[in-house]
Amino acid sequence: MTDHLLHLHGDVLAAMRRGPRDFAGLASALAEEEEPDDTEQGRFRDRVAGSGPGDELTALWHRTLTAWDLAEQANWSAAPPRTDERRADAYDRLGFGAGLRKVLDHAVPVFKEPGPTIISTTPTSWYSRDTAAVRSFYWTAYEQLLRRKGWSDAAVAGLDEASHAVVERLADPMRPDAYGARGLVVGYVQSGKTANFTGVTAKAIDAGYRLVIVLGGTLNLLRGQTQRRLDMELIGQENILRGADPDDPEALIGVDYQDDEDWPEKFVSHRGRPSTLGAFDIERLTTRDDDYQSLATGIRALEFDKQVRTQPLHVPDNLHRAAARVMVVKKNKSVLSKLIKDLKKIGDPLLSEIPTLIIDDESDQASVNTTDPKKWEEGKVTRTAINRQISELLGLLPRAQYVGYTATPFANVFVDPGDGEDIFPRDFLISLPRPTGYMGVQDFHDLDRTDESAVGSAERAHVRGIYGDAHGDRLAEALDAFVLSGALKLYRAANGVDDGPFRHHTMLVHESVGVNEHAVLARRIRSLWEKAAYTSQEGHDRLAALLAADFQRFADDGLPTPTGYADLKPHVSRARQLINSGGTPVLVVNGNKEQDYEQPDLDFDRTPNVWKILVGGTKLSRGFTVEGLTVTYYRRRTQQADTLMQMGRWFGFRPGYRDLVRLYIGRAEPASRTRTVDLYEAFEAICRDEESFRAQLTRYATLVDGKPQVTPAQIPPLVSQHLSWLKPSARNKMFNAELVEIRSPGEWVEPTAYPTAAADLRHNAEVWRPVLDLLDAGPVTLPREVPDGGLGNGFEAEIGTLDHEALLKVLCELRWSVPSQFSPHLESLLSAGERADGIDDWLVVLPRQTSSRRVEASFLGSRPLSLAHRARRRGDLFGAISEPKHREAALRIARANDAASPPGDGSPASLARERRGVVVLYPVVEEKPPAVSPAGAIAPERLVMAFGLVAPRSSTVPQGNLVRFRTVDTTRENSVIIERGAGRS
Repeated sequence: MTDHLLHLHGDVLAAMRRGPRDFAGLASALAEEEEPDDTEQGRFRDRVAGSGPGDELTALWHRTLTAWDLAEQANWSAAPPRTDERRADAYDRLGFGAGLRKVLDHAVPVFKEPGPTIISTTPTSWYSRDTAAVRSFYWTAYEQLLRRKGWSDAAVAGLDEASHAVVERLADPMRPDAYGARGLVVGYVQSGKTANFTGVTAKAIDAGYRLVIVLGGTLNLLRGQTQRRLDMELIGQENILRGADPDDPEALIGVDYQDDEDWPEKFVSHRGRPSTLGAFDIERLTTRDDDYQSLATGIRALEFDKQVRTQPLHVPDNLHRAAARVMVVKKNKSVLSKLIKDLKKIGDPLLSEIPTLIIDDESDQASVNTTDPKKWEEGKVTRTAINRQISELLGLLPRAQYVGYTATPFANVFVDPGDGEDIFPRDFLISLPRPTGYMGVQDFHDLDRTDESAVGSAERAHVRGIYGDAHGDRLAEALDAFVLSGALKLYRAANGVDDGPFRHHTMLVHESVGVNEHAVLARRIRSLWEKAAYTSQEGHDRLAALLAADFQRFADDGLPTPTGYADLKPHVSRARQLINSGGTPVLVVNGNKEQDYEQPDLDFDRTPNVWKILVGGTKLSRGFTVEGLTVTYYRRRTQQADTLMQMGRWFGFRPGYRDLVRLYIGRAEPASRTRTVDLYEAFEAICRDEESFRAQLTRYATLVDGKPQVTPAQIPPLVSQHLSWLKPSARNKMFNAELVEIRSPGEWVEPTAYPTAAADLRHNAEVWRPVLDLLDAGPVTLPREVPDGGLGNGFEAEIGTLDHEALLKVLCELRWSVPSQFSPHLESLLSAGERADGIDDWLVVLPRQTSSRRVEASFLGSRPLSLAHRARRRGDLFGAISEPKHREAALRIARANDAASPPGDGSPASLARERRGVVVLYPVVEEKPPAVSPAGAIAPERLVMAFGLVAPRSSTVPQGNLVRFRTVDTTRENSVIIERGAGRS
């Protein structure tokens, strides 16, 4: 039966390509005679209100409203994206009443998750939404495939938005003059970057790019994985078959994927050769099993047929009729040499006419030039092999756009921006948002906890520390966890949970980079496996105990979990059989030889079930997707943050089993004869650095007067380092620049780099001591403000006021373990003090503890103060110092929050002034219990006077930049200069 309402709404929305318009008017104009009632809002409202899963009309509006919600540029609304105000503007333009709005908001909530962060030289406009809609053959096919795979409308709309943001920053493929943009896209480890660059490729070839070169890793396996993904989700069956009859076995000889378990059902189909459907074909120059080869037929495979031979390829009449060429090549000197040789055979003018897209997957690996500039010949840059070949490709193809993809961007942003032939992202840097459903740092690290002696909920649920204590190295326990988690997956599959994500079940053991050590470790695991006796009563008793003590405690309430081991026991037997299939539970994957990656038991695409323990090193980290990874055993040290982050294979998507994920990680690994390192702490440090990097990018992405505050060349100063032994990247990849000033009005600033020397601690205590005498005699209660607008339980504090100049004097005299951490913020406060409209005074807040376990002490003759216990978690740096309720009150007082504060004495709002900031003091002790004398005093040498502050919004310079940088004086080697006041608005 024809769904008239669906068809009418489809026609109406198709006419709204440029944004929402009067729905009733369009519906009346487009409705057929037999559809008059379909134009009424009441029928539409009732349909949506009563719809269930799978209703096509609701799905149509879900896609449409979400796309309007997320659109970064909307000519029809001044409201920002992802807001209720943007949605209300859409409803207003549609002419929808309150009843229909309520029903639609319930069915399609406003998607408020953050979008991509874009740092760009100048905004571009050639690739508008209208332009994209006119030619969208391959993007539409890709979008439909993602929906069939179960992607939500919000996820598809987010990918659409992010990939559009990349393509619009490439050069127009039809522009008369050649320009090659350089960009970088930053994602998270194993977070779906491939999906983004597949979307970018689809949109780019739709728009006119006719040669796509994907640099797909340094191993055949990684290159083949990327080729398969593009073939399956973008290129499609018809372009792979190239006219061959899929039902004729002889015609399929030499056509790949005939042995692939997912062929052809899961490969996109265009329902015919694209060139016969008004689009264009894609010709593959590489296949799943074959990397780029020198073309036996000369260079004809790279020649493009022109409809108008007297015109260049990039003119519309030629471009949109030509087939696209796609190749996925390994970052290998020999392979790239063949490609460069063939391109040189073509020569000008054709090479200068080809709009080309080069996508560099894992662009911080092999692509970056790591030669020592001090060893270069004068006036000549010496390049590493792959970097030189990429530079040569870009030179041969003047219309080539280079887009790097990585989860660890530091090496890329440290590339010399002055080297015009290198891969520095001079045009744009895009940071992708954390995807919905992604299991990342927040799931393993409790970044906000203040009680360092307590284990946070994330650590409790997923992390199992290896200390070398009475628990030993816990490898046998990790094997038990692997068997048990596998059995729980089978139990869930038998109880209605989709078993697709359970097809593969793996454990990763990563202790060292040594090939010999891997072999020894594999033998030990096999021995432990044999001794585990999983078929004996002893083995079952041990697994039952682990189930009760660990997995049942942290099980997801929304997923089936057995109440007792007896229900799980049959699945334990099956899990053991799957893991031991082929006679061994262990595979060694260390990259000693390429064939190590071609083991049938390691082929996640062609093997129905990979249930194995993988032992390896570096090659099991960078770019290699370990499907079904559930248990990780990690003890390897490294001194580079980006290298360490790439080893975090436990990050990723874990649908149906994220509660089963366990990380066994070294907490006291030997670093020298006298020193150990905590690898869990190291991961937390670099995760904090990375989150800080992303947060600052987000903050500085806002344009000021239509111009960017920060260009890609100024990104390196935003890279931080929290552990002295863990550099952001290798030394030969780092670029010298320094951030001088960060203006943070209305934002919480919390230094953590306090000194450790007794003399410095005493000095800081003496500096703060006079401020304590300015506090009022009695405490006040600062209530918390609850969502309904009232006041809830708060906290006691002593308060007082201090003028701006007095606070500056205190802050300027403080000593730090890492002065550069706070100095950019101090510079901002000094700048504010130089302006008449800056900051008048500061409210000093000293929280008081009220629990029975509180400890109070005086120092240097002060009144008794509540001491806060905190610990240094990353070398000399503390973790979180402040408490959420204190930050909330400070932000309210400094008028940092937009919501109105409730009236009445005692509320934070009653303490607010237009040009008043807030500083919250924390007398911190590291010892537990603190060394308080019988007289109730503590030595200032044992006290860390910590603080956090919020500058008032009034200290913002109107339309001014939020950052200022030091610049390198190239005439004075290794010197850095800055003039205070320079660069200020």
